[in-house]
Amino acid sequence: MAKIKEATKSKAAAKTKALPQKKVRQRQQVKKGAHGGVRVVLVEDVTHVGKQGQVVEVKPGYARNYLIPNALAILPSEHNLRLLDRYKVRVEQAREARKSDLKSLAEQIARTKSINIEVNATDDGHLYGSVGPQEIAKAMRGKNLLVEPNMIELPEPLKFLGEFPVPVKLGYEIESSILVNILPQTAARR
Repeated sequence: MAKIKEATKSKAAAKTKALPQKKVRQRQQVKKGAHGGVRVVLVEDVTHVGKQGQVVEVKPGYARNYLIPNALAILPSEHNLRLLDRYKVRVEQAREARKSDLKSLAEQIARTKSINIEVNATDDGHLYGSVGPQEIAKAMRGKNLLVEPNMIELPEPLKFLGEFPVPVKLGYEIESSILVNILPQTAARR
């Protein structure tokens, strides 16, 4: 009789035994912001989004298709934030060095009063073509002023002979100006 009771107890225990829990995989969901966008930490300065090191909220597609693949942003995790803090210090030192270089370049531009650009022109003073930021940057590089064409702020290309003041925006709110002399090409150079 005892064997029967033990057998029924073991059958009852088998019925009440908990079944193995189904393993549920959790996806690593991206943190959502207050406005429904994705929160990311910017690794580089991104125009119209934010500065390096900021946690910003952007549209999911912009983060997934542009910022993260181009290494402009990372997802905000503990590890990433710690790495970013160390990286920020190095970037800040590089930024200060870049600012000092740009200030010295602005002083060099101020010391160089003007640059001359020779172009084909008519007798009336109209140019065959125009002088744009690329030509001005090339002439400045000829004087050992390392300026990129996107730093030169021209509202429209220069199309006449004469002297024109041209503003140069170097970045980090550092600005300078240079006088551009557009001269007709001599007969020997034509």
